[in-house]
Amino acid sequence: MPHQVSVFAENKPGKIERITRILAENNINIRAITISDSGDYGIIKLLLNKPEDGCEALKRDGIAATLKEIVAVKMDDKPGGLYNVARIIRESGVNVEDAYGFILESGKSAVFVFQVENVRTVERVLQDAGITVLQEKDLYMI
Repeated sequence: MPHQVSVFAENKPGKIERITRILAENNINIRAITISDSGDYGIIKLLLNKPEDGCEALKRDGIAATLKEIVAVKMDDKPGGLYNVARIIRESGVNVEDAYGFILESGKSAVFVFQVENVRTVERVLQDAGITVLQEKDLYMI
């Protein structure tokens, strides 16, 4: 089951540098990153090649980090690629709590990563619809 690392961080200079230094020192590669601002604090979400190790390294250094189960799908990088995935999710009655995406190869493939309440149900629904659901080993090696 894929995971992302979520970091609750004070919104001040040097926070990203500290987090990325810790990960680099522990030989952990960042595959994707998002940063959400909510005033004095924010959430940094990291897709790491070794999420458990990354989360532990951050915690050891006093950073508030948690692991979150995610669903990640590989889709076509073309108009309507994300619509197809979003339609299937909506038809299953699932609410997407958070999401982000990135391109693997322009015009060919992309990855959509999202948080939902029931990860296994959503994975099954997407697989039944013919969507490629990425497993941990696939996602972290992209």
